[in-house]
Amino acid sequence: MIAAHSKPVVATMFRLQFEPAQDSWVLLYPEGMVKLNTPAAEILRRCDGRRSVDEIVAELEAAFAHTALRDDVCAFLSQAQQRGWLQ
Repeated sequence: MIAAHSKPVVATMFRLQFEPAQDSWVLLYPEGMVKLNTPAAEILRRCDGRRSVDEIVAELEAAFAHTALRDDVCAFLSQAQQRGWLQ
């Protein structure tokens, strides 16, 4: 599980961008592309190395007027880290 105080950042071999042709956010990498769903994109867009996991969760809860997102956000971040999307 990812630590609450860690400050995740998208790994250098990936580029996060909005792709109009896909009408979604994507992670581009040398061998291809990962099309992201809206929650994944909202989380990864905040992974800039400046925000802690706690700050990302708080920002998402405020932006979407929804509480109790911590478990889902942490689960996604852990999976993203295992896939090498985060450093």
